[in-house]
Amino acid sequence: MTLGERSITKLQASMGVYLSTPNTEKVSEDGENDRLRYGLSSMQGWRSAMEDAHAAYTDLDNSTSYFGVYDGHGGKEVAKFCANYLHQQVLRHEAYLAGDLATSVQKAFLRMDEMMTGPRGQRELALFGGKMDQLGGVLEGLIQSPKSGEFNSQIDDWSSKEEALSDYNGPSAGCTACVAIVRNNQLLVANAGDSRCVLSRRGQAHDLSKDHKPDLNAEKERILNAGGFVQYGRVNGSLNLSRAIGDMELKQNKSLPAEKQIVTANPDITTVELSDDDDFLIIACDGIWDCMSSQEAVDFVQEHLTSERKLSTVCEKMLDHCLAPSSGGEGCDNMTMILIQFNKCGDRKASTSSDQQTIADHNAPGP
Repeated sequence: MTLGERSITKLQASMGVYLSTPNTEKVSEDGENDRLRYGLSSMQGWRSAMEDAHAAYTDLDNSTSYFGVYDGHGGKEVAKFCANYLHQQVLRHEAYLAGDLATSVQKAFLRMDEMMTGPRGQRELALFGGKMDQLGGVLEGLIQSPKSGEFNSQIDDWSSKEEALSDYNGPSAGCTACVAIVRNNQLLVANAGDSRCVLSRRGQAHDLSKDHKPDLNAEKERILNAGGFVQYGRVNGSLNLSRAIGDMELKQNKSLPAEKQIVTANPDITTVELSDDDDFLIIACDGIWDCMSSQEAVDFVQEHLTSERKLSTVCEKMLDHCLAPSSGGEGCDNMTMILIQFNKCGDRKASTSSDQQTIADHNAPGP
């Protein structure tokens, strides 16, 4: 199959097949600790399959909380892989122990692609994608993800030796990754793809991530320099986002580092000093943002928080609000949303000039 034929096949897969009636059953949960509380909900909607995944750990360690939304395309396996392993890789990097969150998160994003190229990665992707029979394997050692909010402190020590000996180049499926980490009064957001993180500060929406689309100048320049092209707003005519984990067929230029491939998993990283002016945080996939602007989402949440304290219920109402009445167009995608409220703590350093406070974007250094 030629690259062009693969692109057409992938485009058809990414567009998906719609159900005759939407699946509105929701997976929802709530959790809290002494620093924050969260609620989340996800819904398959009109799509024929659910390809979103998420992670929520109030206590990644004693002072750190972790939340992530992973929007899959071409299959669910990469999103599920990231939901199981990305936070573990953040924890195990030496930079994390040194207090350098930005570097540990950036390395963890790139590490996902490395982990998925070996035979173990191939086996686990098959498990997560329900395709184990295609490998002629058996369901031995099926990895169960710990429930969100209940982090398993036994961090997996993933060997890299067998990866180097494997001829498996990794999955053609992929996913976005939008991650928010709260440590004391610091918020770090890392994003690759078009999921989005929005902070409500005194009722005003502040985007803490940028939607990575192929038509953006910086993204298009990287795509072209790596030998790709943009057609109809899609990378090589197939993928409608320019950064993602997975999609390994678009990362095969051996002369370039991971950050400069046609599609890269390298995240943009944003850090914010939280203050008592910060109301809540929304992390959601593009199934929400295709239907609402950041400010509209903030207004919706604010309105419903006046009468509803359970955060997962507010998320559920948002999903229902965005669901299209018929298939086709906006409101027909899988939807996942995490809503986080920060406790108003006296020991949290208040911002001296909240609205003018710098929200600093920076790319973590490359490997």
